[in-house]
Parts: sequence; structure tokens; C-alpha cells
Amino acid sequence: MLRRKGYDYYAMFKKVAERACEASQMLQSTIDNYKIEGLSQKIAEIHNIEHAADVEKHEMLRHLLKEFLPPIEREDIIRLADQLDNVVDSIEEILMRLYMYNIKSIRHESIEFVRIISRCTQTLRELMHEFHNFRKSSTIHKYIVELNDMEEEGDRLYTAALRRLYVEAQDPIEVIAWTQVFECFENCCDVCEEVADIVESIIMKNI
Repeated sequence: MLRRKGYDYYAMFKKVAERACEASQMLQSTIDNYKIEGLSQKIAEIHNIEHAADVEKHEMLRHLLKEFLPPIEREDIIRLADQLDNVVDSIEEILMRLYMYNIKSIRHESIEFVRIISRCTQTLRELMHEFHNFRKSSTIHKYIVELNDMEEEGDRLYTAALRRLYVEAQDPIEVIAWTQVFECFENCCDVCEEVADIVESIIMKNI
């Protein structure tokens, strides 16, 4: 969709999706090479990514306030920008929980979760790169379906992870802490799917 010279909302969506990919890459690197001693530094680094996403979103809102005729409805622009930003927030929250609960070693399911989240953010990036062309795109629906499928995969992993935790763990503090951490992992998958749901609703209103 070509537009007159001015603010490019679709470019902003792509930028925030790129921030989500950066955050998920940092999460995956942290989990794959997990050391509690370096976690505070990783949190500071991912917070910088989250802050950059916030700055881009607020810049968009500043332009939207003055926009006479945005390419899609204002409410949809705001909903989508907020939800993309929530993806970055939800990834940051995972690291925050690991730090808050002083998790010293990683359970196996965490590695599987970060693989799903990494795939989710990569697919979100592809979705946002295609979004400007949603009326003609032959691939955008595929990305939406993939995100829905990955959210279901995350749900199944969440159920299995909690089951194994409650069967095997002996320390009640460990059970409480990992229950919260696994909820954060599962929530991140949900937040990614919600981006796809918002895009799908925008497409349905504009075709």
C-alpha cells in the first residue's frame, strides 16, 4: 500500500517486530548459556531493547495525533502497536522472574520454550514485513496460522512442564518459582498469537 510522503506506520510495526526478535535472541542466548551471576546484566541489556521499542511506539503516537487520514483505523494502529510492544515486555518479564526467584539452574522445558518464542518472533517479523501489502499478500494468512499453531504448541508444553514439575520437584519453593516462570513463558506465546489475531481482524475489516 503506497502512501503520500509522511509517517510510515507499517515501517514502525516492522521496527518493533525487529526489537522483539532482538529480545528473543537475547533470551535464547541467556537460557542456552545460563548463569545466574550474569543475569542482572542481561536484564539491563534487554531493558534497553524494551525502551527502544517504547520510544518507537511513542513516536508513532505523536504522529498519529496529527494524522488526518491514517492508512487503517487509529484504534487498530494503537492496538497493534501496543501488542507488539507487549511481546518485548513479555520476554523481558521472563528474565525478570528468573532473577527475582534466584533460579540457579534451568529446567529442560525452558530450552524448548525459548525455541518456540524465537520462532514466534521470527514469524511476527515476517508478518509485519508483509502487513503493508495485506490486501494482495499470498503469504500473510500462512504467518497467522503458524503463530496460532505455535501458541498451541506452547500450551501443550506448559501443561507438560507443570505436570513434570509437580511430580518430580521436592522443594515447595522451587515449585512456586517455576510455576511462575512457566506462566511467563506461556504468556509470551499467548501475546505473540494476539498480534496475529489483531492483524487478522484488521484484514477482515479492510478487505
